[in-house]
Amino acid sequence: MADPMADPTAVPRSSDPDPDPDRGSGVAPGQDRHEHGHRRRHGHGPAASWPEARALAARSGRSGRSGQSGSAARAIGIRAGRLPLGQALGHVLAEPLVALTDLPPFDTSAMDGWVVSGPGPWNVRAVAGAEARAGAGSNRDLGILAGRSTPATLPDGDAVRIATGARIPADANAVIRSEHARVDRATGLLHAEHQVLPGQDIRPRGQECRAGDRLMPAGALVTPAVLGLAAAAGYDTLVVVPRPRVDVLVLGDELLTGGLPHDGLIRDALGPMIGPWLRALGAEVSAPQRLGDDAAALRHAVTTSDADLVITTGGTAAGPVDHVHPVLAEIGAELLVDGVAVRPGHPMLLARLKKDEGGPYLVGLPGNPLAAVSGLLTLAEPLLRGLAGREPEAPYRAAVRDDVHGHPHDTRLVPVVHRAGSTADGRSISGYGSGGEGIGGAGTGSGAEYVVPLRYNGPAMLRGIAAADGLAVVPPGGVRSGTEVEILDLPWASAMPWTEGCFT
Repeated sequence: MADPMADPTAVPRSSDPDPDPDRGSGVAPGQDRHEHGHRRRHGHGPAASWPEARALAARSGRSGRSGQSGSAARAIGIRAGRLPLGQALGHVLAEPLVALTDLPPFDTSAMDGWVVSGPGPWNVRAVAGAEARAGAGSNRDLGILAGRSTPATLPDGDAVRIATGARIPADANAVIRSEHARVDRATGLLHAEHQVLPGQDIRPRGQECRAGDRLMPAGALVTPAVLGLAAAAGYDTLVVVPRPRVDVLVLGDELLTGGLPHDGLIRDALGPMIGPWLRALGAEVSAPQRLGDDAAALRHAVTTSDADLVITTGGTAAGPVDHVHPVLAEIGAELLVDGVAVRPGHPMLLARLKKDEGGPYLVGLPGNPLAAVSGLLTLAEPLLRGLAGREPEAPYRAAVRDDVHGHPHDTRLVPVVHRAGSTADGRSISGYGSGGEGIGGAGTGSGAEYVVPLRYNGPAMLRGIAAADGLAVVPPGGVRSGTEVEILDLPWASAMPWTEGCFT
């Protein structure tokens, strides 16, 4: 058996070092780790539950795009815009995609072969001009080609060569595939080698849709397939919701942008990570601004930003150089979420920078890397989804392979990787016997997908999340092996090569 220490997917059932692995989570090195006591002394309210915080972020995003006026409308970019097809990838449709034409717009051949009229055998005839299209000196009859004019009618008893996608002549009733027909050279007649059924291998006009049919609803993501459908349906441009614009502010005097850590300084892991992560969530992101622990610089950056969302990293606790809360109070921002009962990432926050308006917003991420990821998925992702006009993703659940310890009171987000396995006895995955409640129990079945918790899941660690394709939402108290838990997909988990991890 492989050494579990060498494999981030191999998690001993007792691997969690202690039931509260997030002590001090979200506090970057150098920050005050006694966060809970400081929060109480500074008068912060109770932390929101993880489901409440996520739902509030989603509602804020939806309200941010709904009918505000004046400066608020400009700040959150709620007005839809029209983009050429080549620029619309990754945006969200602001209005339904309605077919502008029948698809196909006329009867077309679904195969290369012969188009025939009436019962066979059929007289083979050439199409006027076909010899010229074949080239000088060629006796080959190319027949009816896609994009070419067609005979007005095809007389009963006649057959003409036809190419895939070519228009069907009037009065024709079937297409015979080339491999299912033969021409008698002596008589010049075409014979079918299989029964010919009326309408066979003909795509009738309007088979896919009729003009005026609704093809995609408002709120649908513009994927490559949607672009192809829009083009086929007659569109040159699409009306879409603008991508939310995000500014990233990296806080902390202890952060290096290059080289090895030294003299109490550490590498900034969040600056390189946050921008691409937000782009993968469909946002347009500016280059990160590195402000150090400077309250005046933070205030200036927040108050002069014209983005829909400002993301800060670090400084959300109540240590001597944690300036996010004081700056928000100074500028009169409204705290919507001030701490979340989740590990890692407890001191995350969500604020509306202008009270009584639809935005812009600020999401304060803790300084520890995995805690910051928790804040991205808890607050930033649902907020951005709402601002972009996208509907919330339907939650799904998967069985977890191993026992996962939980916090006594808070939700835990644990990096996981998906696996597919068959069950040996209908209750447990072959090779991973649970000794109790099996993975293959109700709701999973043979061959069911399951998730494996990953090691290196401490709040300051990125090794586990780098190998993960999702986060398991572990309720307070933890779960036993075989229990189904909610899964948060990472934005690149289903990315195809065309996305390059994002829509840019």
